Amino acid sequence: MEWYNIILQNSAPEPDGIRSGAQAVALQISGDKAAFYNCKFIGFQDTLYDYKGLHFFKDCYIQGTVDFIFGKGKSLYLNTKIHVLEQNITVVTAQQRDASEDNGFSFVHCKITGTTCVRGTYLGRAWGSSPIVVFAYTDMANVVHPERWNDFGHPERSNNMFYGEFQNSGQGSNISGQARYTKKLSDAEAKSFLSLGYIQGSKWLLPHLNTRSRHSIV
Repeated sequence: MEWYNIILQNSAPEPDGIRSGAQAVALQISGDKAAFYNCKFIGFQDTLYDYKGLHFFKDCYIQGTVDFIFGKGKSLYLNTKIHVLEQNITVVTAQQRDASEDNGFSFVHCKITGTTCVRGTYLGRAWGSSPIVVFAYTDMANVVHPERWNDFGHPERSNNMFYGEFQNSGQGSNISGQARYTKKLSDAEAKSFLSLGYIQGSKWLLPHLNTRSRHSIV
């Protein structure tokens, strides 16, 4: 399944804790082997429900506030812009992997921007017991919270969270002493997340993308 140049927007109002139905997705993708090219996903909380399956997002735009890329898909986001709307606390990802599962989110050559001037954006929080999220070669604006990652109120998950960062840039890429859960990846540790092979791309992506499937896409 492939989608090109589509805008998926949920017109529900921004959640305020009062109005019902405001927390709503722009897209839930649960099909396996799905690819999106130059698509836009626009919403507030829970914009993109990357529920399950192998997925590829390239040259896309994703906008939201809290947990706006969430689920247990095994997905590669390449050259995608992630835009955070202003709120007191914002969270990019809520990855739901449990220990026995094979899934995770890899963001490569992406860009994180935001309308907020306050460094209140977490890169992710642990919706599942053993989440995997990696940001590599990503340009991060100065919106990233100094702690960077959050245990979702479950401190018992802290030893099972794999939150990796590799060769990121921008004002928000500085890993301070407050970043308790960040794993600064070595070349060897990052390698598997930087390839189309992360999502078994050689088996299902179109031939013009398969030529580099066993190699780095950096």
